[in-house]
Amino acid sequence: MRQNNIDISVICPCLNEEKSIEECIKSLLLQDVQTDRMEVIFVDGGSTDNTKKILQHYIDKYPQLRILDNPKHIAPTAMNIGINAAQGKYIVRIDAHALYPTNYISTLIHYLEELPDAQNVGCAVKTKPRSQSKKALAIAEVLSNKYGIGGASFRTGTDSIKEVDTVPFGCFRKKDYEKFGYYDERLTRNQDIELNKRIKLNGGKIYLIPDITLTYLARDTYKDLMRNNYANGKWNILTLHYTRLFSSLSIRHFVPLLFVLSIFLPLVLSPIYPLIAIISIISLTLYFCLFSALSIHLSITKGLSFLHLFAAFFLLHNSYGIGSIVGIFSLPFIDIHDRHSK
Repeated sequence: MRQNNIDISVICPCLNEEKSIEECIKSLLLQDVQTDRMEVIFVDGGSTDNTKKILQHYIDKYPQLRILDNPKHIAPTAMNIGINAAQGKYIVRIDAHALYPTNYISTLIHYLEELPDAQNVGCAVKTKPRSQSKKALAIAEVLSNKYGIGGASFRTGTDSIKEVDTVPFGCFRKKDYEKFGYYDERLTRNQDIELNKRIKLNGGKIYLIPDITLTYLARDTYKDLMRNNYANGKWNILTLHYTRLFSSLSIRHFVPLLFVLSIFLPLVLSPIYPLIAIISIISLTLYFCLFSALSIHLSITKGLSFLHLFAAFFLLHNSYGIGSIVGIFSLPFIDIHDRHSK
C-alpha cells in the first residue's frame, strides 16, 4: 500500500555484500532528506553470507528500509523488481559497494528538476581502498587512474554541469522507465551503460554534476581485481551481441582487447610468419615502458609501492582483455543455448 508522503525510492541490488552493506546503509540513514519522503529497497539475489542478517537488523529499526527477493540473482532483474515495487516518483539507483555524502539524494533530485531535459543525473566517483595495505592502496589508485580504468568523465570529475554518455548509478524519474524501457535482463554486466546509451539514442540526456562525489569501495586483492575485470571484458562482447549496437558501449571498453590481441595473435601466427612476432615484442616493450614510467611517477607523488602499482595495471588490463577474447569465443555457444531455450 502506498504511503502518501513517499516520493523517493532508493533501490540497491545486492548479493553477498557483508563487507560493505553496513557502511552503505549508514550513509543512507544520514541523508538530509525527510525520513517519511524516502524508502530504501534492497533487492537481494540470494545472499549466502551475512548480508540478509545485517539488512534485517536495520530493517527492524528503520521502517523506511525493506528487502525484496531477486530469484534471477542479477542486477538488472533486481533493478526492475525494485522499480516495479517503488512508491516514489524518483528512482535513485545505488550500489552496495559505495558510500554516499549526506546531500547525495537531495542534490541529484535538485538537478533532475533544474535540468528540464535530463532523464538521468549522476556524480563523479572517488575510489577508496577497503584497507591500508600496500596492495589495496595500489589497486584503488589504479582504479582511479584514467590509464587504468579509462577516461570516463565520471572518474575524472567535472567543474560544471556536463552532458555525458553515462554516469554511475544515477537518479531517474520513474515515468521515464516507461518511456525508454527498463533494464535489459540479458546483461549481467553493463546494464547501466546500456540503459544510458539507449536513453541518449532516443533523444534523452544524461548529466554529470559537480557538487557531490560518491565513494566507491575498491576490491583489495589481485584475485578479486582480475575476476571482476575478466567479467567486465567478457560482458563487453556479450553486450554487443545482445544489443546488436556498437553504440551500447564506448571505444575505451575495447582497448584492453586490442592490447592482448597485439601480443597473442602475432605469437599464434609466428610459426607461419616468424617476423610477425616482432609485433608482440614491440607491444609488450611499449607497455612495460609506459606503465613502468607511470607507476614510478605514482609511487613518487602518491607514496605508493611501484611493484604493486605495476602489477595492478598489468593484471587489470590483461584480465579485461582476456575476458573479451573469451566473450568472442563464447558467442557460438550462446547462440546455440538461446535457440534451444526458445
